[in-house]
This record gives sequence, C-alpha cells and structure tokens, in this order.
Amino acid sequence: MIQQETMLDIADNSGVKSALCIKVLGRGGSRGRSTRPVAGVGDVVCVAIKKSLPTCQLDDKKVHKCVIIRTKSPVKRSDGSYVRFDSNAAVMIDNDGNPIGTRIFGAVARELREKNYMKIISLAGEVV
Repeated sequence: MIQQETMLDIADNSGVKSALCIKVLGRGGSRGRSTRPVAGVGDVVCVAIKKSLPTCQLDDKKVHKCVIIRTKSPVKRSDGSYVRFDSNAAVMIDNDGNPIGTRIFGAVARELREKNYMKIISLAGEVV
C-alpha cells in the first residue's frame, strides 16, 4: 500500500528515477482514528520528483501524476492467490492518463487491465 511520504521507483524512460508520493487521488479517508488514504496497484498518486537524469524533460519543481504498477504489499486476486513485488514502482502519466515514457521496465501487475491502462500494459515487457 502506498500512502503519503512513500518513496517510489519510476519504471519508465521519462528520465525520472525516484519520486515521493505527496497525495493519493480518488481515495477519501474514512472516519475514525489514524486512517489514511492508501493507494494500491492501478491507483493514481501525485508525486514530487526527487532524483532524475540531467536529460529529463519534466520540471522538478512541479507536481506530477503517476500510476502505481508494483507494490511490496501483497495484492489479493479473485481466484484467491496473492501477488507481491520487491519494490514500489510507478509510471509517470500525463493528464489524459497516457504514459510519458515510451518504455516500461520490469513486470507489471495484471490489475492495470481492469483499470483501463491498456497503453501501459502494451508497453510492458511482462504482465504478471
């Protein structure tokens, strides 16, 4: 699960290497004690760029959007199985939901297909 202040690896060739989650979009916090909005695979988060290549075209001082493609926390599937990855990773997207990079590195969870990120699925080398 990804929440505020979580560091994310960026798994595309947009030039960004790591980013800090500053807001989880589309998830309201519930009432009660110490409840935070958390994001899973396929959710959109706002990030601040922390590490990037010198040739990166994105501005470090602006807020950007990402889609979560891998989480360390296990994701339960409808058949009862779980899938877990080694790192928290995301892909930079524009306002239309299309990826900024042209390549995606590493495996991508199958749950992105249900959230209609077909462009990310087609660019990925492996879908788990």
